[in-house]
Amino acid sequence: MKVLMLNGSPHKNGNTALVLKEMEEIFLAEGIETETLQVGSQAIRGCMACNGCRRTGRCVFDDLVNEAAPKFAEAAGLVAASPVYYASANATLVAFLDRLFYSTGFDKTMKVGASVVVARRGGLSSTFDELNKYFTISGMPVASSRYWNSVHGRTPGEVLKDEEGMQTVRTLARNMSFLMKSIRLGLDAYGLPEKEAPVATHFIR
Repeated sequence: MKVLMLNGSPHKNGNTALVLKEMEEIFLAEGIETETLQVGSQAIRGCMACNGCRRTGRCVFDDLVNEAAPKFAEAAGLVAASPVYYASANATLVAFLDRLFYSTGFDKTMKVGASVVVARRGGLSSTFDELNKYFTISGMPVASSRYWNSVHGRTPGEVLKDEEGMQTVRTLARNMSFLMKSIRLGLDAYGLPEKEAPVATHFIR
């Protein structure tokens, strides 16, 4: 069982990386493999709605998104972690997630998702909500913790002083581990939930 972790910070060894490292230690103790992709420092352009991926199964921009796609398909869980800029996630991570979720046609139902946000002070809740929407539109259960998954820190290493925040992400990793293991048992016993044929409507009549 594996968790794919996305570091949306442009700083490979910054506070967001420290938070993911804290989670990684819990996952490893729970017997779950992890892989972290450094997204925030990459040159990732946004989706241009060309629908080329519908024809080929891959994004037309051959970058980290296509590299990550099979890793996401294999993983039982996905963690998206971002610093907070102007009360939102790093734009590079958002572009990456837009294209990753749109260009991958495999069923994401019951893969477990979790978002983690890091900021000096404000904008954490709005960023947390922004990232969770990728999971909730894809049939992915969202792992929760004892508080919203946010940690405070400005200069590198300051997150380690946020004892409640670090405890929150450790609890998140434990809860996520339990949820992934429980879902695996459920899939073995019952399979995925029955699916209806998609119904797509819009507001122009």
